[in-house]
Amino acid sequence: MTHETPTYAHEIITRLGRSSPGQHEFFQAVEEVLSSIQPLLDAEPHYREHAILERMVEPERQVLFRVVWEDDTGRVHVNKGYRVQFNSALGPYKGGLRFHPSVRADTIKFLGFEQTFKNALTGLPLGAGKGGSDFDPKGRSDREVMRFCQAFMSELYRHVGPTCDVPAGDTGVGAREIGYLYGQYKRLTGRNAGVLTGKGPGWGGSLGRTEATGYGLVYFTQSMLEDRGESLDGARCLVSGSGNVAIYTIEKLYDVGALPVTCSDSSGTVYHERGIDLPLLKQLKEVERTSLRAYAERHPDAEFVPVDAYPRDGHAVWRYAATAAFPCATQNELSDGDADALLAAGVRCVAEGANMPSTAGAVHRFVDARIAYGPGKAANAGGVAVSQLEMAQNASMQHWSMTKVDTRLRTIMADIYRRSADTAAAFGAPHDLVLGANTAGFRRVADAMIAHGIV
Repeated sequence: MTHETPTYAHEIITRLGRSSPGQHEFFQAVEEVLSSIQPLLDAEPHYREHAILERMVEPERQVLFRVVWEDDTGRVHVNKGYRVQFNSALGPYKGGLRFHPSVRADTIKFLGFEQTFKNALTGLPLGAGKGGSDFDPKGRSDREVMRFCQAFMSELYRHVGPTCDVPAGDTGVGAREIGYLYGQYKRLTGRNAGVLTGKGPGWGGSLGRTEATGYGLVYFTQSMLEDRGESLDGARCLVSGSGNVAIYTIEKLYDVGALPVTCSDSSGTVYHERGIDLPLLKQLKEVERTSLRAYAERHPDAEFVPVDAYPRDGHAVWRYAATAAFPCATQNELSDGDADALLAAGVRCVAEGANMPSTAGAVHRFVDARIAYGPGKAANAGGVAVSQLEMAQNASMQHWSMTKVDTRLRTIMADIYRRSADTAAAFGAPHDLVLGANTAGFRRVADAMIAHGIV
């Protein structure tokens, strides 16, 4: 009996399974990247000589802390806070803060690992980090959210800074939360510094930051489809989620002539045949902060599918006829069964607005089907790209116009697509942007790590 010698990537994946047990999302993210870059590792063995994989799968630093705060009734609560500073080879750590009950160490590690390659793909001088808490801002008063954010920053401020680590918003952390966090940072340090991005435009923020991930997702998709002689004009589109990414994906899809017909939240899915009512969606989610159930109440011609009526093997949002799909909600929201349903219905394009929203099986199905598939680390990099533009404006004490920011965003997203596609083609798989994006991002980070020596 003969036994194949394990590949370098396989060795590290196996080792990680033993050293990080139970961290399923982190392991999934690592396995997806390392498996796809094996052709590069075979072609360039010096990465193994420098133990790059061993170094890259371990964060440079992990901070875990308790967050103690008081609600409006005087009751004391304790939550967990996290900041994982994953890789600084290319620049200061950069990545969002997520406030959601599902947040745990595994979640933050997987997000930080993904961020490493996403930030590298932008071509900008950005390292990677991620943070957050299992605190749920939903249903909390502004005062309660403020007290939590102040308690969170009272620990975090020791570990961040404009040339060290620059957090941003993410799920559950919008303009309100960034404002409270920034106010507490100034109070504790006595400094006005660009230590957070996603700030209000009137106090150091960049125009276009709120829209950046959604707009950038559509710009990336346009580049991807143009390469195939296709476009989004007239396309029926499925969008999941109803936060910033989903809202501004829907907005930009309308701008380019597409018709988005779905959105979703934790209560269920809305399907609106004549197109999602964007002003109403913004009113419900950005002003009233309420459930999508209210959407169907105001639009009797819209269908609302409650979450407990979803298919056993997936999500209702992916079970409608469409040309393109944009998962913009959360990790692993698009299952193997959802992928089968989308492909059977003739979907020709899937572009990810969320981080790792498709299961490993779904990704394999999309790549094997050779549809236009944009993995999240490439397709949703618009947010971090404009965050870096905000950092540049802060450092130079300038404020750019929306036109200038949007033009830069378009260019960055087109460059990310081109870099990913050219790398995939160089390895003989022009249809495989998973291979292309992972390989291009990995190479940039790995080469910088080697240049810096053993640190």
